[in-house]
Formats: sequence, C-alpha cells, structure tokens
Amino acid sequence: MRYLVLLKGTAPGTPPPPELMAAIMQLGEDATAAGALLDTAGLAPSVDSARVTVTGGGALDVVDGPFAETKEMISYALYQVRTKAEATEWTTRFMKLHRDLWPGWEGEAEVHRVFTPAG
Repeated sequence: MRYLVLLKGTAPGTPPPPELMAAIMQLGEDATAAGALLDTAGLAPSVDSARVTVTGGGALDVVDGPFAETKEMISYALYQVRTKAEATEWTTRFMKLHRDLWPGWEGEAEVHRVFTPAG
C-alpha cells in the first residue's frame, strides 16, 4: 500500500540545525534502503500556491496564497509499505527528529492512504 505523508509546520525563527538535516538525510537513506520511501520533497510557501474550491452550487473559486493557516504545508513523503502502522512509524521517527533536534519547532504530519488500481 502507498501512503502520502503531508507535513505542516512552523519554523521557530531559526534555520534547521545541521544535525537535524543530517539526521533527516540518514532517515531517508534508511527508508529508501528498506524499500519504503518512494519520493520526498519540500514544498514552496503558500505565497506561491493557489486553492481551487467547488461550492455546493457548483461555483468554482480560485484563491491565490498566502493562506491564513498558522502552519504551512512544507513537505511530503510517499511510502510503499505493508500497513498504515509502518507508514506511521516512519513518520513518527521523522517527527521525533524535529522534536529532539530543533527546539521550538512545531508541526504535524498527516498519513493518508493512496488509492491505486491494485487497491
């Protein structure tokens, strides 16, 4: 099964520490070597984004960013794993790195199953 992890966060006013970046790279290498990580990338701030909405009456609305949310969507990861628990475990490891190595960082990650033709 594939799972898409979306990361939202707020930076504490300092750049990510080098130790965090090294730990993230190592975790990515570990996940890739395990055959779990298919893709990952950072996302531009919402100032470069747009939101397209369809209302109940069928009207389309397009709004350019930035958006009012306090946490920005900052990255994603795509995993190929056997269970949601595995995707959640990789995500938890990633979030623990941020907690432990970047004081003041706050964020949340959503783990979504991706539907594919195979199920």
